[in-house]
Amino acid sequence: MPEYDFTGQVAFVTGAAHGQGRSHAQHYARHGADVVAVDIAHNKDTVPYDLGTADELDETASLVEDEGQRALTVEADVSDEAEVEAAVDEALDEFGHIDILANNAGIESIADLTEMDEAMWDELVDVNLKGVWLCSKHVGQHFIDRGDGGKIVSTASTAGQVGIPSNGHYVAAKHGVIGLTKTLALELAEYDVNANCIGPTAVDTPMVAGMLEGYGEEFMNEMGAVAGPMSVFPDTDMIEPSDISEAYMWLSSDAARYVTGIYLPVDAGFLAK
Repeated sequence: MPEYDFTGQVAFVTGAAHGQGRSHAQHYARHGADVVAVDIAHNKDTVPYDLGTADELDETASLVEDEGQRALTVEADVSDEAEVEAAVDEALDEFGHIDILANNAGIESIADLTEMDEAMWDELVDVNLKGVWLCSKHVGQHFIDRGDGGKIVSTASTAGQVGIPSNGHYVAAKHGVIGLTKTLALELAEYDVNANCIGPTAVDTPMVAGMLEGYGEEFMNEMGAVAGPMSVFPDTDMIEPSDISEAYMWLSSDAARYVTGIYLPVDAGFLAK
């Protein structure tokens, strides 16, 4: 496993209550960073599975502390600017600085575009795209004011490179994250800030398990038949959150100091087909 040194740094991780976000928080702590663990900690109306809870967010903080690092938990909705601004302010009050922004928070739901109601579209796009912008805006302002660089890493998706039936709002949002990342990279380069995004394929998380339970395995398999297998490797259906965390660590480190504006697929060959 590669070694990174984030000693003295603070990582602001969204969607940190469980799944990929919890994994990222643990990895940052393992490599020496203190962590601001942010999660909405309650459910969304249009999401057919349980989102992270306050208890799970506390569990993430405990895991960070088990690595010998400090943890701050903040309950906030990334799609609400006032809550994002307050979360960033709370982090700065606690730690004095933020060095890494991990835009991981995201939700999923399913409907054909011609049948989807406006609330489902708005809720998903607000979290998955607007949330990335709002967190990047307010942490980015801190990076500019501090004048000492920074890292922004966001979770896009293989869905940001293709079309997927019954998933048009998610596809549109993830395409948007890639475009937003490229623009952030250009706008923030003069302040020595790197902005990149990662494109996972299916990851073994509570979100994916919740989708299977909420929509049924048969329907999800039908979607998979259209999109094709999620991996080109035999006996690999989904990848682990830690595989995405390793990409987060690299893009957050000095090893990637001249990498900015990229979409990095961690997709088990999905886009190579």
